Amino acid sequence: MHTEPRTRVRNNPRVNPLALLRHRHELAASERKSHRQTARPLRLVRDALGPPRTWRRKLRSTRESARMIVRFDEFHARLERLHARGLIEQLPTRLQLFFGCLDMMRYYIVPGAADYYETRGINFRFHNLIKLLDDPASVLDPSGVRSPRDTIIGHVLHVVHANPIYDLQLLEMFEDGLDEMERQAQQIVDGVHPRQRSIGAVVEDPDYHARLLAYIRAYRQDPTTPMLHRRDGGARDDPDFVLCEATFGTLDGAFRYFCRLPRSVRGLVEHYRTDRTINRRYCDPELVAALAND
Repeated sequence: MHTEPRTRVRNNPRVNPLALLRHRHELAASERKSHRQTARPLRLVRDALGPPRTWRRKLRSTRESARMIVRFDEFHARLERLHARGLIEQLPTRLQLFFGCLDMMRYYIVPGAADYYETRGINFRFHNLIKLLDDPASVLDPSGVRSPRDTIIGHVLHVVHANPIYDLQLLEMFEDGLDEMERQAQQIVDGVHPRQRSIGAVVEDPDYHARLLAYIRAYRQDPTTPMLHRRDGGARDDPDFVLCEATFGTLDGAFRYFCRLPRSVRGLVEHYRTDRTINRRYCDPELVAALAND
């Protein structure tokens, strides 16, 4: 696997991570109640599980995702495609990617999600349970690089994202990734998606999919279009969280962070043990400077 920095090939204009700082207050969320918020817990569990005929599909998708974890040839090929399309500048080692994803989870995804679900009056642990029942494959690969196309798409559809641009960029690993993302988002809006019922048991914002579809179309026309942000309860009052959002919110920003992490096992373990909040030495200097002057 290549581990040295390379020249980025820019086929299209890409998102400047500073935009995540500039637009972080442009939030929107429906105040209407969704099925997720009004149904009883047992009903939500049944809906998320789906009928028995769908379980085989879930098991097949989970097996495919699990196989990708050890298919290093396909993993490397996907990273190469992302690099060739100008979506990442460098390729991290597998260990840097693993520990970088741990950082993304503990600094950004988990605290941001817990903060958001509190604003919606939703129990975070139970919500994670029904997400798992709806799509077990979605929890196997935090980076998404090893995930099948439809697992990434399903993840975007069944989670109200803080910002979906990372996943839209990730879908460019596949020739038809964004086409299929738009098609399935349209199916959800039209009420005809094969997973309509199970996704409805998970998604708590009834206007999310309409906003998502509009953003997908705008992004495909112009990748620098203002981003779709999820509201928060106060997480963005913390400068460390804001830095995490700007760092991990785009694919290239996240991968630059991964590549700056220590390269040795000892250094990575020491970093994980001692850095309880995001360490600015691994972040883009311009982000750190912009946040300091904000």
